[in-house]
Amino acid sequence: MQFPVIDCPLGDRYYLNGEIIRSDDDRALLLLRPNDAVKYYETVRIREGVLLFIEDHLARLVKSVKGIEDFPVDPDFIASEAKQYLKDIGFKEEGNLRIVLTREDLVMHICEGNIPSSEDFSKGISTNILQWVRVDPNLKVFRGDYKSAVAECFGREGEHGLPYEVLLTNNDNKIYEGSKSNFFAVIGDSVYSAPDSDILIGITRNRVIQALESAGTSLKYGTFTVEELHGKKAALFVSSTPFDILPVTYVEGYEFDSADNEILTQISREYRRLTDEYIRSNK
Repeated sequence: MQFPVIDCPLGDRYYLNGEIIRSDDDRALLLLRPNDAVKYYETVRIREGVLLFIEDHLARLVKSVKGIEDFPVDPDFIASEAKQYLKDIGFKEEGNLRIVLTREDLVMHICEGNIPSSEDFSKGISTNILQWVRVDPNLKVFRGDYKSAVAECFGREGEHGLPYEVLLTNNDNKIYEGSKSNFFAVIGDSVYSAPDSDILIGITRNRVIQALESAGTSLKYGTFTVEELHGKKAALFVSSTPFDILPVTYVEGYEFDSADNEILTQISREYRRLTDEYIRSNK
């Protein structure tokens, strides 16, 4: 299935191969049209003018390219161009930078970001379930059939309204990750996540693992059905670049007491500390 290189852009100035182009430029209009090119992408959170954990994002971008086409990628050059692009367009707000790489082009633009509300953090979010097993889960590449299935699931309104996130289950109905996030379950004093081989290794997930170790616990590997998690009185949360750490209160018809979980609160506090330290050291 074809998809455009530029997707859900904000603003009217895009980066294309070392040049800033306007949204009405013929080259921009071409990038907004669906095409067959293989597209590798990263979405980097911008906070206080800092591209958060950009070196980790670009390392994953290199890995994704190597996994399919293996053409040369210079992460230091991309990082430098990204910072210059933000400077050139005068972007100083909080937001998201989308970096897209094809064999021919390097494209960047500010993109829409589903920034959580304070209530999402304090009360938790609602989610739907989609049974879907990713192809090459460690590679971040556009896949049209997956994107369409996720969009349909996001549009399915439940008892608690439209979902904030969609949780993916494997063929055994066990939740292994979110459509745009990594999934964790706090069961007793332990934190569980799916094995690395089954998921896209999130940039925020790596920092969450550091945070939970600082909070006095450690990561265990395991997956569970929603019924099993409910029976174990688990506290659930998801992590992602756009929204950091969010407690999950509803999984379709099941309710979880996640937002008030003490271990989850400690992990969130430690994650914020790590993030603040990164911003201070990179300003």
